[in-house]
Order: sequence, then structure tokens, then C-alpha cells
Amino acid sequence: MTRLLLLGGTAEGRALAARLHPHIDIVSSLAGRVADPALPVGSVRVGGFGGINGLRRWLVEERIDAVVDATHPFASTMTAHAAQVCGELGLPYLVLARPPWDPGAAIVVPSDAAAAEVVEQQQFSRIFLTTGRSGTAAFADSGAWFLIRAVTPPDNALLPRRRRLLLSRGPYRYDNELQLLREHAIDALVTKNSGGDMTRAKLDAAAALDIAVVMVARPALPSGVSTVSTVEQAAAWVIGLG
Repeated sequence: MTRLLLLGGTAEGRALAARLHPHIDIVSSLAGRVADPALPVGSVRVGGFGGINGLRRWLVEERIDAVVDATHPFASTMTAHAAQVCGELGLPYLVLARPPWDPGAAIVVPSDAAAAEVVEQQQFSRIFLTTGRSGTAAFADSGAWFLIRAVTPPDNALLPRRRRLLLSRGPYRYDNELQLLREHAIDALVTKNSGGDMTRAKLDAAAALDIAVVMVARPALPSGVSTVSTVEQAAAWVIGLG
């Protein structure tokens, strides 16, 4: 039986674990940044590997036969490390990457810092910021007011002075997002192009209210990696290894 490392922490990772369990020996790995994560079925490990060397050592010691990377599209460091180590060890490696959103009329930028520059240049005054706890630092010196939504609280030193912090976890509904934007008189949404349905509603609500969207583009995947876009495709790939 194939022993699979599933780099997860996403809805797709949980769905894939459920699809393959108990027929495949899976170890799901979560980064450990969320205090109360939604756990997949089967074996779970939580926490980092200790960089490239730690990941290589763990894969060998645990006799892993293949790796599926279903991490968040912006977990670029983990993806880069996994692609490199699997290449060195000759392990089959697949990225399960949910399709990105069509940015439409959004202002597309390459980074959080570039998004902060757009906020200042366009003189947006009330921002709905949904780039996650690590994305707030770029806006720390902004004079705008921010409604910041994150799963876990960012460091206060990395937060803009004028803000309201909203801790919550998706999925989010269109009607609720519409009400949130109206209540706080938001004039710009800043988000990452995470893709998927769980947080899509904020884009639809912003479009309905003609609110500007600033969207951080996804980091590029390592060259040469195999990718699929659905859980069923990833499951078929794993089953095909047997």
C-alpha cells in the first residue's frame, strides 16, 4: 500500500483524505498556524518539518512513497521545499491547486506591499482587508481605516492604527458579505487570489456594490511540477501509483 504524505490545511486536503481513507495509508500534515484547525480523517501531524533538510529526513524515516501538496495557494515556501526534496529523492509529487478566481476588473498586484501602495495611490479610505494574518504588516503605516478579517489574530505591532479586527473562518455567504460591506461603508476590498468557493462571496458582493478590488496574484509554482485542479483528479493520481 502506498504511504502518502498529504500536505494539507485546506478544504481540498480534507476532502482528498476523506476520499482515499482508509484505502491508502495517509499522513496529513498541517502547518500549525491555526489554534483550532479543522482536522482531516486519518493520521495527522501538526507543525513544520524544519526546512528542506528536516523534510528530507522525515520523508526517508517515515518511508513515504509519494507526496500530494494541497496547501494554500500562497504557501509558496512549503511548496518549493516539497518540490525540491521530492525531486532529489525521486518521489512522485503532485500539486492539487484549486483554480484561481477570474480577477475581472480587479487591480492585480504582485504582493501585499504593492497592494498597500495602490491603497495609498487611489486614496481608498475604508478597506476590507482579507489577506490573512501575515498580510497586515504591509498596511501598518496606512492612514486608512481597515476592517481586517483573519482566522487567527495578527501581531498588534503589524496592524494599521485605525482598524477593526474580525476573527472568523469561512465559508461565507453572499448576503452576509453584502451586509458587512454596507455596514462598514467599505470602498475597497483587498484580497489574495486564493480561489475556491469558501470565500468567493466577498468578490460577488463587492461587484454588486461597485466596490474596487485589489487582488494579490498567486506566486508561481516551481517549474516542472505536475498539477491537478480537483480532488477527484488527485485521488485518481494517487490510486494510479499503486
